[in-house]
Amino acid sequence: MRPATWNKNDPEMYWGNPNLRWNYLLEPGDPGYVPPVPPPIPATETKKKTKRMKHNKYYPIRVADQIAWLLNFADKLPGHATVLGLTPAQVTALVADCLWLAYVLQNWLNAVRTFSLACTQTATIAQTGTGSAAVALDTFTPPALPATVTPQLPGSLTRIFAAVQDLKNGHKLTDDIARELGILAGETAVPHLAALQPVLTLTVSGGKVEVKWGWNGHGASLDACEIQVDRGDGKGFNLLTIDTTPGYTDTQPFPAGKAAWTYKAIYRVDDQQVGQWSQPVSVAVGA
Repeated sequence: MRPATWNKNDPEMYWGNPNLRWNYLLEPGDPGYVPPVPPPIPATETKKKTKRMKHNKYYPIRVADQIAWLLNFADKLPGHATVLGLTPAQVTALVADCLWLAYVLQNWLNAVRTFSLACTQTATIAQTGTGSAAVALDTFTPPALPATVTPQLPGSLTRIFAAVQDLKNGHKLTDDIARELGILAGETAVPHLAALQPVLTLTVSGGKVEVKWGWNGHGASLDACEIQVDRGDGKGFNLLTIDTTPGYTDTQPFPAGKAAWTYKAIYRVDDQQVGQWSQPVSVAVGA
């Protein structure tokens, strides 16, 4: 064994030096020597990976385009079932998934967003509004399910993607059928006009109602947007305008008393209405 700090060339390193303290370290071979325990190796942290749905190149990115794709697929698939070797049960299940997702993305989601805007307006009235009546809080009522739509188990889009992949792996899918179904990668399918639906948002500025709308990515296939308004006067909805440029300002003077004006819209092609009416949207006007 040796001192903890040892330099054989240092003249102070001798046994008789009263200023030298000896701390002996055991070395390998000395009695009682115990090898040092190596520090523990930290455990490798395992991170859970979030499973993401693989995006297919034929499936659109924009929600409005997804709705059109789903309705087009549901509409065209039954006509190709025999050629593709699909059973009636398979077709029924896929169509049900498509129609359910289209309802969720279009009717239900738009209704939720409209309700959210109404709630924001109500919250503003509750904080800084005026009047003698208590504020009535908004109540969300989901849009009614169409007769052809039934709620489905989770994973509708996953099932649709799997079915499309099975068709691609088979030998019966032609380019013409794939193009009509909208599953030919790299090509943009013509929008299913019956599925298109405008989305309206309203703001009040300078004593006027600003009606905001857009083409939802389908401007090349559409000509105009027809907007109707119900001014709460018992006359119901009446034509406000047929607009060819997104965004419209309603210049009708506000009534002397309080009123709620409700707007709805539908797209037009070749002077004909196409698609579905938007969800009605209301705004408070007047004193």
